[in-house]
Amino acid sequence: MNLFDKFQQGLTYNDFLGRYGTDVHKERWKAFHATVKLTPAQTELLGSFTREMNVLCMAGAWCGDCVNQCPIFDCFAAASPVFKLRFVDRDEHADLQSLLRVNGGNRVPVVMIFSEDGEEVARFGDRTISKYRQLMKDQTGPNCPTGITIGADPLTAQVTQDWLDIFERAQWILRLSSRLRQKHND
Repeated sequence: MNLFDKFQQGLTYNDFLGRYGTDVHKERWKAFHATVKLTPAQTELLGSFTREMNVLCMAGAWCGDCVNQCPIFDCFAAASPVFKLRFVDRDEHADLQSLLRVNGGNRVPVVMIFSEDGEEVARFGDRTISKYRQLMKDQTGPNCPTGITIGADPLTAQVTQDWLDIFERAQWILRLSSRLRQKHND
């Protein structure tokens, strides 16, 4: 399977919600979207990206983890003209779902990042480290300490930064790619 074909079949953020979201789902996504606030430094970083990043997110409009992460991606796309974001529904794209399983399970969201010409750069799925630290604290308490304290920033800000780190890494892979540097003469 050519995974970049799935990107090309993907829907924009609003089209994805329009097709797969109920009114309740749309309201949940909208409410969370309103809580995502990029810092000036984050906005500046996203605006500095020069290599096209084709970002495919396999998601479910019904999924709580998607509600709490996918609007972050839309904010990134709004801040960076080279950040091309598309969504596919996990259940409708069972062939992709079977390839992007996390720990043997059908998890969402799962993100794949492609170069301008469709080469896979990175993939990441499920929850970020900040979310897992919070879950460990909430579900296991002192019985299973992680040894790492949860930051003072609200969880949404931490998860936003976690995702930005993932996308920044992909951007630098693209910028330092000898193949793309030769193509763009930089």
